[in-house]
Amino acid sequence: MGHGITAEWHRPPGGRNERVNDGAGDNATSPPHGPGARLRAARESAGLSIGDIAGRTRIPQRHLESIEGGAYAALPSTTYAVGFARAYARAVGIDDASIAADVRRELAVTAPERHVTIPVYEVEDPSRTPPRGIVWGGVIVALLLIVGVALWYGTDLFRGGAPAEPAVASEQAVVPVPAPAASPTPVAGGQVSLTATDEVWVRIYDAADTTLLLKTMAAGERYDVPPGANDPMINVGRPDQLRVTVNGSAVPPLGDGRVAIKDVKISAAALLARGAAGGTPAPTPTPTPTASGTVPPAFN
Repeated sequence: MGHGITAEWHRPPGGRNERVNDGAGDNATSPPHGPGARLRAARESAGLSIGDIAGRTRIPQRHLESIEGGAYAALPSTTYAVGFARAYARAVGIDDASIAADVRRELAVTAPERHVTIPVYEVEDPSRTPPRGIVWGGVIVALLLIVGVALWYGTDLFRGGAPAEPAVASEQAVVPVPAPAASPTPVAGGQVSLTATDEVWVRIYDAADTTLLLKTMAAGERYDVPPGANDPMINVGRPDQLRVTVNGSAVPPLGDGRVAIKDVKISAAALLARGAAGGTPAPTPTPTPTASGTVPPAFN
């Protein structure tokens, strides 16, 4: 045999031929190849057992053993193989992105992608991930519903830009209205207050389209329009659920609730002028009820 050969073949009693290496060959110092071998070497270098890794990552031990041995066919899918390998890498302190790339490379060579009907997500804690996803899904659905309601009532996005016109109360045709006496001249100022009699969505804004209030008011909740607001206006889905007062005195309702209203002015002067124009006197501290016991609406 030639010089430099450091291995011999021996046949032990009753055994097969075995090659004995004297420790000076190339394999004695070459680094481990493949992601599974690298993970195993890192685990052994850290003095950890396969059970320790299973406890840290919550990944079944049999799956970790399959990853170390490169037996990816024993795992549920290629996605699980990559996700488990990344969790393993983080547990032993090596680059998980590099390990994931090597696992994908081996999978592309050894086996085609398998199509399975299981959730696709990388898990570090499989027992806790599905419930967390369900919770996030519910939160997203709730946010979408809130945004949809705000867009419907606060913009013309779904209604072609045509503002909703306040409906004229049909009872006006049959309710006799006395000839108006000399109406007092409405004053320019005054405190306008809106009180919800039931849950109702409102948006209040000024002439520059700056939002002053955007919310769903609860029953009994009150909002005072800032006295210095520049020509305040309102959008409301159920105008009949708002009690409107000027300086503490009730004024006619903004609508009968059959349709939403939009761009209706609610300054003190505008509300008092609406009452005067509709034949209803400007509000006094004690408004006079009609025969039915309610103040008739004063929309035109």
